Amino acid sequence: MFARTIRRAASSRVAATTFPTPAAMTMPRCSSSSIPRPTTTTTTSPTIRTMASSSARSPKLSSRETIPSTRIRILRSVDSVRAWRKPHQVDQRIVGLVPTMGALHEGHLSLIRAAARESHEVVVSIYVNPAQFGVHEDLDSYPKTWQTDCAALAQLDRELADDGSNLGRLSAVFAPTTNDMYPSGFPGQAVDSKGSFVNITPVGEVLEGASRPTFFRGVATVCMKLFNVVQPDRVYFGQKDVQQTVVIRRMVRDFLMPIEVQIGATTREADGLALSSRNVYLGERRRRVATVLNRALKAAEGRYSKGSGALDRDSILGAALKVTTGTLAGQMALAPEERVTYEVDYISLSDPETMEEIEEVDPKKGGILSGAVKMLPVEAPRPGEDLGHSGGPAVRLIDNIILNPSST
Repeated sequence: MFARTIRRAASSRVAATTFPTPAAMTMPRCSSSSIPRPTTTTTTSPTIRTMASSSARSPKLSSRETIPSTRIRILRSVDSVRAWRKPHQVDQRIVGLVPTMGALHEGHLSLIRAAARESHEVVVSIYVNPAQFGVHEDLDSYPKTWQTDCAALAQLDRELADDGSNLGRLSAVFAPTTNDMYPSGFPGQAVDSKGSFVNITPVGEVLEGASRPTFFRGVATVCMKLFNVVQPDRVYFGQKDVQQTVVIRRMVRDFLMPIEVQIGATTREADGLALSSRNVYLGERRRRVATVLNRALKAAEGRYSKGSGALDRDSILGAALKVTTGTLAGQMALAPEERVTYEVDYISLSDPETMEEIEEVDPKKGGILSGAVKMLPVEAPRPGEDLGHSGGPAVRLIDNIILNPSST
């Protein structure tokens, strides 16, 4: 029998990469002095500026700050969001919220499009939340791409304006600082940190929660804060972070919040890799192998759905294990200058409502296949090789596939 989840180490010779503990986050101005590293988002939009001085390092509240050539308001404080929100509540206009940590890609943009179809006013939050990073995780190196994010939103705003099927438009970007989001001071990232947190258990303690014990505490806490500030009617999340969607749905239900949670399909590259802001860390060599997780999950899905289909855990997850171990064996046969190594954190077959592991899929209920793989740093870089953003640290990729209930 399989363990509750499959866990395999790719190479014991590579040590885990550690990252420094962050200082309080501040949101940069839209100025040429803070141009970030490029991301996978491309645009021909003009350089982003603001009405405030480009030399200011700490943003000052401007009641009419906008993304240039658009009507998109940039709201940098809790008070400014609440002032903006009040008349829309009186007028009974539907407000949709798309929470992000920036480094926007097509997956984020697809959620904004969905929100514009169903909401009069769409708010996008851009805030790199330190509470959902562990003490040794990649907060300091997380891509901060405010300028290109603004440009992408301006371009999307023009696209939405030309689409007559939308109920509304992109109205505002909420870009707070950590001082705004944690008014009593950021309590820290350690498991035993003291402070005001939201914990959704037990669903937040398994899978991703077991590997990253403070992650869902940070996610639930920041989402509760965002929901309290924006007071949205609808919120939009991507299916790629499937356990996150289950946690948010549970939080909204258990805290009796008058919010509809909408889930958008995972956006993928042509080869199946799920879009993620962390993909910029991969570089060319690891990017070619990074599809291993999706291929493993697809193999497991095929075992479930092919013909009469297997329902038992061993058969379904065995198909995934064959892909991950076979791919790794092929890589280890290459020279260090050519190969890519990785560790499988877990591959899971779980209940679609609780994320608890199951031994057999109930055809009337379906299930969730999910997994996490850590792409380890390149072992022997070649001269001039593209290692990815921030020098190519270890990259943790997640993905999932929904096993739909049987139609018979």
